[in-house]
Amino acid sequence: MRRKRAVLHHLLEHAVEQKIFDSNPLDGIKWTAPKAVTVVDPRTVVNPTQARQLLDAVPKVGRNRGARLRALFACIYYAALRPEEAADLRQRNCTLPESGWGLIVLEKARPQATKRWSNSGATHESRNLKHRADKETREIPIPPVLVAILREHIAQYGTAKDGRIFHTAKGGTYSSSAHSYVWQEARRLVLSPEQISSSLAARPYDLRHAAVSLWLNAGVPAVEVAKRAGHSVDVLLRVYAKCIDGQQEHINAKIADMLID
Repeated sequence: MRRKRAVLHHLLEHAVEQKIFDSNPLDGIKWTAPKAVTVVDPRTVVNPTQARQLLDAVPKVGRNRGARLRALFACIYYAALRPEEAADLRQRNCTLPESGWGLIVLEKARPQATKRWSNSGATHESRNLKHRADKETREIPIPPVLVAILREHIAQYGTAKDGRIFHTAKGGTYSSSAHSYVWQEARRLVLSPEQISSSLAARPYDLRHAAVSLWLNAGVPAVEVAKRAGHSVDVLLRVYAKCIDGQQEHINAKIADMLID
């Protein structure tokens, strides 16, 4: 609601600049935005076994679409990329050694928008990373399992003319609806009926939540997790507060030690 109100406010301010209105009529409306849920629900987060099972099921969806999207979903899970960041990933952004850890250096994102709101008139176009200045990048070390998946994907499907790793057979960009369809079909192949109807990994984006939660629970310092995920530390700890598990007993023991005379 804050975002939509801000857009409307700027639109009306533009109308004032164009002398269509004498003043911004929205300024006379006093309104407080309702409180919104800003933390990740732990019930959406899959464990590593479930994540692997879902990724293995993706290629079974459709004749070719699922196979082409498996590596994209793997980037969301193993590197915590946002879907629009994975969509614009280029081969030049990736260091993919034959063994060991690799590296992704993100430069751009490729969000989906209606043609009216894009500069090029296309539904997808490269833009700056979220909350980042022009030409600012983000480095994410990637585990060997993702290195292998990306190497295999590039060997099989090549890249688009502009170097994008993930593309349709004609070089285009898969829509968010295509992502969603493949993901929901993969969920049906792996999850139980109760899990399918639940919020567990309900969206491809939830793989990113699973990745960040895994890093935090593995004991990776919050500063490093925030750096890799493209968050500020305060946002990271606020959004993922409920997903940090396994520390209660350790914290309780520390408190108990302090209470002992």
